[in-house]
Amino acid sequence: MNELALLIGIFLLLCLIKVPIAFALSGSSAVILLSEGISLRVVVSQIYEGVRLFPLLAIPFFLMAGFMMNEGNLTPYLVKFSQHIVGRFRGGLAYINILVSMLFAGISGSSAADTSAVGGIMIPAMKQDGYDLDFSVAITAASSTMGTIIPPSIYMVVYGAAAGVSIGALFLAGIIPGVLVGLTQMFYTYYLARKHNYARYIPGPESSFFESFKKAILPLLMPVLIVAGITGGVFTATEAGAVAVIYGLFLVIFVFRTVKLKGLFELFKKTALFYPLPLFAIGSAGLFGWLISYLGAGTYFMNALEALGLGPTGTLFFLSIILIVVGTFMSPVAAILVFIPFIQTIQTTMGFDPVRLGVLVCVSLSLGLITPPYGLCFLIACEIGELSVVRTLKALIPLIFIFIFVIVLLILFPPLTTFIPGLVY
Repeated sequence: MNELALLIGIFLLLCLIKVPIAFALSGSSAVILLSEGISLRVVVSQIYEGVRLFPLLAIPFFLMAGFMMNEGNLTPYLVKFSQHIVGRFRGGLAYINILVSMLFAGISGSSAADTSAVGGIMIPAMKQDGYDLDFSVAITAASSTMGTIIPPSIYMVVYGAAAGVSIGALFLAGIIPGVLVGLTQMFYTYYLARKHNYARYIPGPESSFFESFKKAILPLLMPVLIVAGITGGVFTATEAGAVAVIYGLFLVIFVFRTVKLKGLFELFKKTALFYPLPLFAIGSAGLFGWLISYLGAGTYFMNALEALGLGPTGTLFFLSIILIVVGTFMSPVAAILVFIPFIQTIQTTMGFDPVRLGVLVCVSLSLGLITPPYGLCFLIACEIGELSVVRTLKALIPLIFIFIFVIVLLILFPPLTTFIPGLVY
């Protein structure tokens, strides 16, 4: 127990002094390994075990597909399509922002890519149309969280690979929660639009609904292709990532012709430079998670839960609260691997559906993308809007509580996550 407390204490201390999360995980683990007299070769072997999972190869492919859609300038097609669907409502640009994030989520699998692509277009447009800048930044950041919930989701790939859960089933289970996040944000936007008398957005005559639909349908077929291929057993999650890249190349080079062949080098370079960052965190988290399990943290955790007498529903609330707190200062990818021993212990003891539990974990951690100090999407949106974090936080708080409300619904109503996978499988 002393070693476990020391491990967590060193890790938290390193985080507080702003040591990068990958080094905080591996550094605290190395200290305990030395004090326990365990060979440092374990460090290398466990880091290797953390990254050798074959499904993790899907991550660079999905990153590449997201970068490709962004660099290929396909986001405006989604914007124009969304204008025809929700633009005529009061506060139309805010609705468009949310809907485009929902559509882009099905293409990139990354919330950070969603924030960058959608925010670069929608924040200036909303500012010009008279929307409060802090609300424009907040809704852009909050809606981008759908990028890691609606399939394909990088977090679900990591969770499925680490926990041995069907990635296809996780993708299907993420559809309703992701749409719920978007719908609840639209209800809140409706309230604000009437309160502040935001304008309607009327699409110009130069673009008809069918014209915008023809241009948007091909990018929107990507998530359908990925999910249908995985659930139909045509290809694995990793192969689906490769298919997404090939399909994306076809669109940006031959159909829309927005990326030249020489521009592909920059896309490959960008992916190659970006991927090692989460990969090192994944490897370090694998080592940290193994050490937590080795020190018997699962037993202590379950004894504490039994002492609290929370029951199944209470246990899920307790787990979600912990993950929401952890997500405020740790990368969700690293957090998934660190908490896998606890999560699997809860799953085995309580008999929870592994897909339902996996989606709840991914959704709870996704909230950390908009909560400081980690708040990656929040920080990106603030940078795009040239607005301070402190000023924007006030506008973001209601959207955080709306997200928490969705998590509560997922806990209280299991069919929200199990209905579609049960229907398909």
